[in-house]
Amino acid sequence: MLFKRQNKLHLKHKIRNFFAPTKGLRRSFKYIWQRVWRIKASPYAIAFGVAAGGFASCTPFLGLHFVIAALIAYIFSANLLASALGTAIGNPLSFPFIWITIKKVGDFILGNPEVIDQTVRIPRHLFRNGWHDMWLTLKPMIIGSIPVGLLVGAIMYFIVYRAVKIYQHARANKFKS
Repeated sequence: MLFKRQNKLHLKHKIRNFFAPTKGLRRSFKYIWQRVWRIKASPYAIAFGVAAGGFASCTPFLGLHFVIAALIAYIFSANLLASALGTAIGNPLSFPFIWITIKKVGDFILGNPEVIDQTVRIPRHLFRNGWHDMWLTLKPMIIGSIPVGLLVGAIMYFIVYRAVKIYQHARANKFKS
């Protein structure tokens, strides 16, 4: 193979590189943003696609974020690749914060006063006593994910829309001269 490693990585190195890339997280996120800017589509399509990915990452349906983002992007005629790249906001480092936030917001919306004052114990509710306790945790998370997802999506939309518009304008001016 042309681009194959000479020395194979051990499993522990592969796991470490997954959570903390050797080139750094900053470089990984920089690559994702550059990839988003270079998509050939309207600023609306790119920004709404990224926002759809951000919204989908705020849902508790781990494993379905790409599908949810793609469906939202398809319905609103946004860019599918941008929606997939937008799901990068949900990663192993940010998921605990997202889940705790959507759980607390959902409990607040549902008016669960006894749960608001307690610390959130998601593993206890999800994995004991079957479906009933799981639903006690999932219901507030699903309800809380909607306003949190809309807020994250709106913030991502305005940031990406402005950045893509500036980038495409600068790129167009660069090729004119």
